[in-house]
Amino acid sequence: MKYLAIIFLFFITANAKAQSGFNSENMEVTRSDLETNFYAKDTTANAIVLYEYGNSYVDNNNFELYTEIKKKIKILNRKGFDKATIKEYLYYEGSKHERMNHISATTFNLESNGSITSTRLDKKDVFEEKYNDRYNITKFTLPNVKEGSVITYSYTVSTPYMYKYREWKFQDDIPKLYSEYRTSIPANWEYNIKLVGFKKLYKHDMEKKARCLEGGNGTYADCTETVYIMKDIPAFIEEDYMTTINNYLSRIEYELKTFKSFDGRVENITKTWKIADKEIKAMPEIGKQLGKRGMLKDILDNSITNEENPLKKAKAIYKYVQDNYIWNGKYQMFKDVSVKDLVKNKSGKASEINILLYNLLDDNGIKVMPVLLSTRNNGLPTQLYPVISDFNYLLVQATINNKTYLLDATNKYLSFGEIPFKCLNHYGRLMDFKMGSYYIDIVPEKTSVVHYRVELNLDENKNLTGTIDSKTSGYHALPLKRSYFGNKQDYLKDYENKYTNITFLDHSVTTKDKTSFDFSENFDVEYQVENIADNLYVNPFLFKFFTENPFKLQERTYPIDFGYKDAYLYNVKINLGKNYEVLDRPTDVSLTLPNNKGMLILSSQIHDNAVLLFLKINFNDSFYGPEYYDYLKQFFAKIVDIQNNALIVLKKK
Repeated sequence: MKYLAIIFLFFITANAKAQSGFNSENMEVTRSDLETNFYAKDTTANAIVLYEYGNSYVDNNNFELYTEIKKKIKILNRKGFDKATIKEYLYYEGSKHERMNHISATTFNLESNGSITSTRLDKKDVFEEKYNDRYNITKFTLPNVKEGSVITYSYTVSTPYMYKYREWKFQDDIPKLYSEYRTSIPANWEYNIKLVGFKKLYKHDMEKKARCLEGGNGTYADCTETVYIMKDIPAFIEEDYMTTINNYLSRIEYELKTFKSFDGRVENITKTWKIADKEIKAMPEIGKQLGKRGMLKDILDNSITNEENPLKKAKAIYKYVQDNYIWNGKYQMFKDVSVKDLVKNKSGKASEINILLYNLLDDNGIKVMPVLLSTRNNGLPTQLYPVISDFNYLLVQATINNKTYLLDATNKYLSFGEIPFKCLNHYGRLMDFKMGSYYIDIVPEKTSVVHYRVELNLDENKNLTGTIDSKTSGYHALPLKRSYFGNKQDYLKDYENKYTNITFLDHSVTTKDKTSFDFSENFDVEYQVENIADNLYVNPFLFKFFTENPFKLQERTYPIDFGYKDAYLYNVKINLGKNYEVLDRPTDVSLTLPNNKGMLILSSQIHDNAVLLFLKINFNDSFYGPEYYDYLKQFFAKIVDIQNNALIVLKKK
């Protein structure tokens, strides 16, 4: 009877949890976990983590770091089957290596007759293989996985490498209902702890535990025990206008700052920027390359070195490096950097080209300093403490007539003072070796603009003919300059393939210099309008700024990072001639983003038997927090709707 009572209590508990959907409180698999095959908050999810738990602590016997991991996942459809394969990358160096032990895994299924079956992982299905010279992989795939399965698994990872405490990723490419990480860190190890991402912790508790680690001979250490919990974590799905996923994925990271031995020795692992500056200055790849003048003799023409205007001289030096040295596509900054090899081979790494630019400017009296940064795909460097390996790129800052310019000579189409889009990653470290380095903002001063001026005439054949004057600037001009100056013969074909409803009669480019900030071109076009019941339907937007809404997620937890401020302008005049008049035209629109972060204006009027239409789109910031996502999503939806559906209807007089 006692046994039956326990079973009855189990089913009562399971039924209670079923009333609220998935069980996200523990590793127990309930009937509701198996019966529920839909996640309302993310209907696109292929699988969902119902519960996960981690616990890291230092073992008293061998002083290794142990991490216990437990996870329960619901497989919603076949696309989620990959979540049933578990991999751990285990580091090794010499005789020291990480291990994965105590592996246990089970697949639960709800059968057609209503019964629940479980299939355990066989130990022979756990595989170990070499990944590279530093890592092995331990992996296993849970058995008998079907649509609707719930899988559970647990294991322990041990590591002798305490310099980097185990990080914990709260966010993944599938949603999570509950994620908990517990840590116990002895006072011997002091870490810089960083919470990355924009998702807030549900719970964060901390307490001291006395004598958690015994060092022998009466020595001991207290521990700081911490609990981190997040709930209802949305899947991280990559979308347009973002930098690397590592900037946003919600997680906790650890960097060892100080180690204190039981014998009293103290080892400082994390350096100060004062120390880091000295090390960078002494590096053969950076500091020793800066200021090298022996190889600069006779490189520049006398017309450049004799120029008295410092800005003209700097621009001439910049253009010389742009035109004469080819970037080989490598960023490499801390290994095998040689300006001497660059000068000899006329081709080299980005750091070599920009260090040569630095040296030539410095040798000709221009005040310059190197700037270290991390590119958009490399992630943001931490500002809490110096981590030199966070940086992967070098720019040059030149100060001329009290104005500063950031320079990069690797791109043949950049204008003086522009840097590649990949470098627009918010901030960089200005290496002032005399006064001390400091962070500077890396934000373009100028707004990048796209502007179309269109004038069309309605002819007797009910076709529109006329001109499109296009002027782009900044980062909008770069791809056009690269395409046009790279292959002028095929340039117009790209337009013809993109705009099949337009006949291009003639085309000319007025911009002569590929490094110009602006790019201007002119098109003579013919455009056939739609004729229905003697009414003409004209879409005035021959060229469109956006063909679709780039924002499609139900929820986005990370920022929208355009990289630069930009604006879009479209002016069109349609001369109707003598036979037609306006039956209908687009309704005026005026929208603004919160806090004046952006503006959308559409206006139309009739003047002297011509339709005048004006569209203006401004993005007044380059960076928008996730709280702006819904506003931007609606903003872009309106832009696309206007360009596709804002018709002018003409009728015969």
